[in-house]
Amino acid sequence: MKQTSKTPSIRAILDRVAKGELKVPQAEKLLREISVEGYAELLHTKVDLHRRHRRGVAEAVYCANKTADQIVAIVRKIEESGQNVLCTRVPETTAKAVLEQCPDLKYSPVARMLYKQVERRTARPQGLIAVLTAGTSDIPVAEEAALSAELMGNRVVRLHDVGVAGLHRLLQSGTDLLLRARVIIVVAGMEGALPSVVAGLTAAPVIAVPTSVGYGAAFGGVAALLGMLNSCSGGVAVVNIDNGFGAALIAHLINQRHTERKGAR
Repeated sequence: MKQTSKTPSIRAILDRVAKGELKVPQAEKLLREISVEGYAELLHTKVDLHRRHRRGVAEAVYCANKTADQIVAIVRKIEESGQNVLCTRVPETTAKAVLEQCPDLKYSPVARMLYKQVERRTARPQGLIAVLTAGTSDIPVAEEAALSAELMGNRVVRLHDVGVAGLHRLLQSGTDLLLRARVIIVVAGMEGALPSVVAGLTAAPVIAVPTSVGYGAAFGGVAALLGMLNSCSGGVAVVNIDNGFGAALIAHLINQRHTERKGAR
């Protein structure tokens, strides 16, 4: 898949050449990776530089079991191509080592994410994405979802600790949000009941994220996963256990497509 000269990452490379930040041989190599091969070969990793143009979102780097040096090499290649940096599941010790070499990155210890906003979107998705948690213990997964969605250019509102053990909390503090949101991400562990409740109160699509939070019979999130898959409320999509990033990407694609269709009218 070849890209046009209007592609943001190519424009970013050309801008860097014009500013004197890149020499012509370096720019030529980057343009070849982006427009011909489609990926950058790092021996340990093939960085997918085309994903931004196939899916609308740059590749996210899953960093569990990656070394700090591997992450640094990947991050620098993504930065060179002019795309956003989003690294998930980064332990604090690894993040500290990466930040020593890439101090311009930001790190969220709650979400366990390293990230950097490189692209400047001209067409921002207009709708609101709401991220809800059943309990405080679900916040790390919810924050992965919220930060990922924000990095993709979306407006995000968070509402925590509104699970079914005290349903009045949702009804008192979240009713207006449920009506305003275009997409709702609901993060819950234990029995995973909250997405079904939310889906019964809103016309927005609900993306359910089971978490590995719960006592023994929760089976590391399997109980919540099965409960969400068996929801009696329609309009609930379910991602894998603890997969906040996956939920954010689905929410972004829904929000972005709605914005594009509205603008085309």
